[in-house]
Amino acid sequence: MKTSEYSSSKIHVASETASLKRLLIHSPDRGLGKVVPSKAQDWLFEDIVHLDTMRKSEYDYYVKLLLYFLDPEKIKGKLKKVDGDPTRSFYIPGTPGYFNSDRVIDIQQLLGEILEIENVRVKLTAAICGIEKCSYHTQEELHSFDPYELAKIFISGSYSDKRMLFAPLPNLIFMRDIGIVINDHILLNKPAKTARTRESILAQFVFFYHPMFAHIKHNILEIPDNDRHFLLPDDEKVSDHHKCTLEGGDVMMVSPNHLLIGCSERTSVYAAQQAMKLLFDKDILEKITLIKIPKKRDYMHIDTIFTQVKKNIWVLLSSLARVGDESRKKDVLHFFAPKENNQEFKILQFLKGHEQQPKEIENLEDLLADISRTDLHCEKDVKFIYSGNNEFPYGEREQWTDSCNLLAVKDGVVIGYDRNDKTLEAFKNEGFLIISAKDLIQKFENDELSPETLINTFITLPSAELSRARGGSHCMSMPILRE
Repeated sequence: MKTSEYSSSKIHVASETASLKRLLIHSPDRGLGKVVPSKAQDWLFEDIVHLDTMRKSEYDYYVKLLLYFLDPEKIKGKLKKVDGDPTRSFYIPGTPGYFNSDRVIDIQQLLGEILEIENVRVKLTAAICGIEKCSYHTQEELHSFDPYELAKIFISGSYSDKRMLFAPLPNLIFMRDIGIVINDHILLNKPAKTARTRESILAQFVFFYHPMFAHIKHNILEIPDNDRHFLLPDDEKVSDHHKCTLEGGDVMMVSPNHLLIGCSERTSVYAAQQAMKLLFDKDILEKITLIKIPKKRDYMHIDTIFTQVKKNIWVLLSSLARVGDESRKKDVLHFFAPKENNQEFKILQFLKGHEQQPKEIENLEDLLADISRTDLHCEKDVKFIYSGNNEFPYGEREQWTDSCNLLAVKDGVVIGYDRNDKTLEAFKNEGFLIISAKDLIQKFENDELSPETLINTFITLPSAELSRARGGSHCMSMPILRE
């Protein structure tokens, strides 16, 4: 595909559940197979994963599903050929067999395309070599590679002959975190962890240099750092009042005028404040709600504790919500436990022009119900589906494996992991069809079912390896156009 074919691409997201039309993804690359146990946690993984299983048995289904919903011409009628190719060239950007869709877009493809531009190649190579402290000879060697191989090196940290040059970027499969589309603007992230610094630089170059985003270059937003950050003592630099870190998993565009920003382990209060000021000053939004959650690895981002399924349906973790074990509510301990357990949980809502008088919202259900009723004008009853079917200890167990982290491809049709049995049971109780990605793809191929007519469906992805990477289908997508 020529880069000029992207030039008229529309960028617009004003909802979490409207039909998905275009998104960015990144398929697991060779760098994921080089994560070692001693560095796994530094690179934000809980464990090492088996790359071939993650690719062939799990993530490839995600790609095929997205193509059937967003760009069926790229996959319909080609399933036998795609599944029968041991090289997997269909999934690999830069290869002759690559599916090359302008609706389901791998950032590695975009990176390869901008590296064909000589001055971009020089600038980006210098930037990467600078932060990775490469030698002059390494920098010269990198200039000898073709653009698509260079894109693989920058992402995987290794040459095709398996030599490692620098650390891999195993978290790039979680595309949500590099940025978020807010109406027709893109807010770029500021990663909290050093392991994701290179991701941020690659994203900057793609968004500012690729023709796909040329028409909205002035709509790409970056949060400014604290002007005096470099003067602060080291212990103050990590304070929520001074550090400026924000990741896309903490940002949700729930309606055209309402944005949610989580303050979490990865997104600081300072960054949330700066983002709010920027968005209000540019008159992009009328309402921003900040949701402060405990700084725990269990939660990480707000999209690990709740996501929207349908205009009137949300999935969430009950321990950070209002609903709990009814039998304990009559016990004296009930009056003390919630405050103690949720002392870091707080919701404040800000309106443009009235930032000094925020409204405090007591619990998550009240906020989400108000979004459905007030912002989305939903007349149906608002319903909540709880992780683990709100049964102890399954709520927390299944939240850890991303039961609340779902991607809506259209209103009421979501993709999630197959391993969260109790959560799936809760969806089934609400009238949802539970179907595996493999079975659904085959039914699409045989014209037994159609993406256009599918309603109230939970599509399950195989997830033995993907779930160990600590991110779900919501994390693995960056929607750039919804209907």
